[in-house]
Amino acid sequence: MSECFSKYFICNSEVKESEEFDENILHKGKSLYEVIRIIDGKPLFLDKHLERMDNSSRVSKLNLWFSKGEVKEKILQLIKVNKASLGNIKFLFNFQEENKKIFLCYFVKYHYPNLQDYENGVHTILYHGERENPNAKIINADFRAIVDKKISGSNAFEAILVDRNGHITEGSKSNIFMIKGKNVLTAPLENVLPGVTRSVIMSLCEKNDIDVKEEKVNYNDLENLDALFISGTSPKVLPVRSVDKINFKSAQNEVVAKIMKAYDEASKEDISNFI
Repeated sequence: MSECFSKYFICNSEVKESEEFDENILHKGKSLYEVIRIIDGKPLFLDKHLERMDNSSRVSKLNLWFSKGEVKEKILQLIKVNKASLGNIKFLFNFQEENKKIFLCYFVKYHYPNLQDYENGVHTILYHGERENPNAKIINADFRAIVDKKISGSNAFEAILVDRNGHITEGSKSNIFMIKGKNVLTAPLENVLPGVTRSVIMSLCEKNDIDVKEEKVNYNDLENLDALFISGTSPKVLPVRSVDKINFKSAQNEVVAKIMKAYDEASKEDISNFI
């Protein structure tokens, strides 16, 4: 099945039909990418995603050839030609040998948690592994395939990554926040992907007088936590019901509930103010 999940996609500056989508491009060279959620036909937190793409470019030392404004135009063009009101868009800069460069922008299949997931929390597993360059959003198909197999085999929603020193870093496709008392804990930024949803949550916590500490938490200390939640483009703020065989009442935690509410309000405000 093609990763392109819409009638039309954009290749460089040309609108093409999905039948022309070349999946092989994703496995050649290096690709910097972002996935954006579309709500009411508008991209959520677009400016922050474009800023993170620039950060990935700096960290990986790969130069982008379209400006933020040009990428924004292509995303809006893709939404218009597909007459889409919701979904997830992936855009990427692909760098191959002999200076071959390809820009792709297309809708991808999405899976949003259901109401029950938010009300009860989701099951997760631990996975001892690290991404090669955590600060840059680079496609790594092999790592993704291995982790996805573990997630599927465990009937889990997400895998929580543990580094070689036993510290919890992030989810395989999300960021992780942990609650201890009234404090929110999350891994130091240099050890994780600087998630867009993560940065919004950090700002919201500051505005709502919720103390956030960036510190290393060993996976052996999981049982001492009161709650956890994962964050990301698709899950938003999603409580964790269990990690392997350790159970939590994260969905009933007051701090988690407060952050969920604040994030939903911030999302609505960003969409309503989008120009």
